[in-house]
Amino acid sequence: MSQKRIALLFTGQGAQVVGMGRDLASSFSEAADLFARADSALGYPLSRLAWEGPEMELTQTCYCQPALYVHGLACLAALRSVAGDFPVAAAAGLSLGEFTAHTALGSFGFEAGLHLVAQRGMFMQDACEATAGGMAAMIGGEEDAVRKLAEVAGVDVANFNSPGQIVLSGEKDKVTHAVAMAKEYGIRMAKPLNVAGAYHSRLMSSAAQKLGAVLADVAIQPPTNTLVCNVLATPVSTPDEIRQTLKDQVTGSVRWTQSMEYLLDVEKCDLFLELGPGGVLAGLMGRTRKGTPIVSISDAASIETAVAAIRA
Repeated sequence: MSQKRIALLFTGQGAQVVGMGRDLASSFSEAADLFARADSALGYPLSRLAWEGPEMELTQTCYCQPALYVHGLACLAALRSVAGDFPVAAAAGLSLGEFTAHTALGSFGFEAGLHLVAQRGMFMQDACEATAGGMAAMIGGEEDAVRKLAEVAGVDVANFNSPGQIVLSGEKDKVTHAVAMAKEYGIRMAKPLNVAGAYHSRLMSSAAQKLGAVLADVAIQPPTNTLVCNVLATPVSTPDEIRQTLKDQVTGSVRWTQSMEYLLDVEKCDLFLELGPGGVLAGLMGRTRKGTPIVSISDAASIETAVAAIRA
């Protein structure tokens, strides 16, 4: 059994890709079972949408959030079917991925988490459609300078993704203004993002309120291991803390850089497993702490790579 301190990381919205999970489901019955349970619980063929598209539909917030949730857990189920019940020291998830992490560590069951994520996706999509929001990545700027720019432009800091990569979010015209002013604040590059709205900003307040009401009625258990939440970048353990931080996350900053630093420096994690398509989190880790061992798991081939890393 591995003596490594393993952390599970779950991907967020934007990582979705048509075909995700198809080969996992054909190679591992455990993965196929989760997709089948999701189709049944949601009452529509989420698996077909994930595996066949169309991409435009899969990209919609109300569909891609549950699809990524199921895919992340299918990756974990497939991995455990080969690697066994290896010990996990901690987990975290980027935005939507935090819900996947909670299910992985037993805070709530698969179906309960799926319904939460599906409703979160719908609430956020409604908020996007009711507001004219946008987001932009600030590359190569100091955190204090980006915060000042956000304040002057009247927008919010959505994501601290990695050192030198911070995302701003808010009303579209204000985000455009922030992009235009970025050079004045010593930011090397400001890049508008192709998103449906202003995630992790005050424009998502209606979604946060609705999600809070839903969370109030969900049975939540303390996670079985350390789970670092986005908004505090520290562990949450009580049901009330979990409800509050999952609600706050909809409008609050995703403190991913600080979360990774916590897992590295406090939890002393020395192997990270990214569960979900795209390899985005591995890229962010490379910029946060170069050389950190991380394996991205998204399909059957990558399962073998992860098993080798766990057993090494």
